[in-house]
Amino acid sequence: MKAAIVQRAGEAPIFGEFAEPRPDPGERLIRVTAAALSPLSRARASGTHYSSSGAFPFVPGVDGTGRLEDGRRVYFLLPRAPFGAMAEATVVPDAQWLPLPDGLDDAAAAAIANPGMSSWAALLERARFRAGETVLVNGATGASGRLAVQIARHLGAGKVIATGRDAETLAALGADAAISLAGDAEAIEARFRQHFAQGIDIVLDYLWGMSAERLLIAGAKAGAERRPIRFVQIGTASGAEISLPGAVLRSSSIALMGSGLGSVALDRLIAAVGGVLQAAAGGGLTLAKRIVPLSDVERAWQEEDRQRTVFTLG
Repeated sequence: MKAAIVQRAGEAPIFGEFAEPRPDPGERLIRVTAAALSPLSRARASGTHYSSSGAFPFVPGVDGTGRLEDGRRVYFLLPRAPFGAMAEATVVPDAQWLPLPDGLDDAAAAAIANPGMSSWAALLERARFRAGETVLVNGATGASGRLAVQIARHLGAGKVIATGRDAETLAALGADAAISLAGDAEAIEARFRQHFAQGIDIVLDYLWGMSAERLLIAGAKAGAERRPIRFVQIGTASGAEISLPGAVLRSSSIALMGSGLGSVALDRLIAAVGGVLQAAAGGGLTLAKRIVPLSDVERAWQEEDRQRTVFTLG
């Protein structure tokens, strides 16, 4: 079958022939129609993600949309290695697919499912979000962050605060407030402290690095009389490590946690995707995308684009 193939760690996939998958008992064969290029797919291909197997060659792509053998339209997550989503066909365990709602096309579903799942699961499964709470999205100008702003609003947040470097993109997000990440660490922390003084319940962090450090320090400095802060770490776009004084956690009621593969049960991640797809089908969530034929995977893989790249077949 035709597929994108990662031959060695750190290399862009090539388009070529890969062995046709055969489903084992308890699995489904899916004829793929669309698969998005996600940061997780890139990280696994580079061999740097904690869930990378280290085995090559393999087909990249952690999720997508397609057809079961009976013709049903489905979304699927985490195909069995070495088969991924970026191929004409793949295989997934029975518990790792769900029907696509009517009114949502395959490419739109593939684009929105994974980044939407990240904030949906972080809010409901990890932070135990309650309607009316204030949510700050750190790194709101990427695909996942833009959806996080929409999802927090969709779920009933009383106030949504967005951070990012691109002032124009921040202004277009529809958040209640925006915080620029331009400038030095002290200036950024000062901006954060102004908002913590008014109360923040949940931080969804897609960046880590310096901005996360300053968010945590600013939250602690807001004072013990402020309401507890649930800080959910989701992505590391600005760095894999931070330097955090222990006093930040001792002197505050900050609860620091992560959200992702391993910290949320797989069945709950699937349920989160279901919520995202239903919301998208109802018009409550949108995400800009560009459609690229899978045969162009090597070129598109290496391009930077603010829109979500979705590979299609056929």
